Amino acid sequence: MTRLILVSIFVIILSCKEKQKVSTIQHSKATVVTHTNTSQDRYQKYTTVFKNNPDFIATSFDFPVGKPNAKGYYNAQKFKENNHLGDDWNGVGGGNTDMGDPIYTIANGYVSFAKDIQGGWGKVIRVIHKFKGKYYESVYAHCNSIFVKEGDLIKKGIQIGTIGNANGIYKAHLHLEIRDSIFMDIGGGYAIETGGYLDPTDFIKKN
Repeated sequence: MTRLILVSIFVIILSCKEKQKVSTIQHSKATVVTHTNTSQDRYQKYTTVFKNNPDFIATSFDFPVGKPNAKGYYNAQKFKENNHLGDDWNGVGGGNTDMGDPIYTIANGYVSFAKDIQGGWGKVIRVIHKFKGKYYESVYAHCNSIFVKEGDLIKKGIQIGTIGNANGIYKAHLHLEIRDSIFMDIGGGYAIETGGYLDPTDFIKKN
């Protein structure tokens, strides 16, 4: 009986130590993530990613719909129009006729974000591109579906999602942004100050 009690106490102590160990590991991981989530650390991360995967460095850019030249679509709200920070691509049929149409990545790159953030953005995909020694980011918003996940390395022209309406807030269209400042927050889509944002159509045509 005494031996059984001692064994039980030993098992309980061992169990408590194991729980404490697991808790410490989880806390350590969280600390590491917070520590490495600086712009400098993320920049180094992308440098390493593209150094190890040179086939995914961008060499040219295409349009994200009607590939490669946006056939069947029009730019319904251009960059800077109404302080717009991107381009709004709509199907020529108008309304929701382009709902569910394919969205293609504009260049080789690394998926840094792919989530439904709700509100006026809906489902969003963000892709980092290394091009001619510089980093750029493309942002695809209001998606109906997302076919990629964070961490994916992708080639130009592959389908990464479908056109949506931000969960019913708008008529279906794709909001596309191109940024040369890759660590900005998602933002509001509209602003008088355009620092960090590029004219998507102009950039794609030139590259």
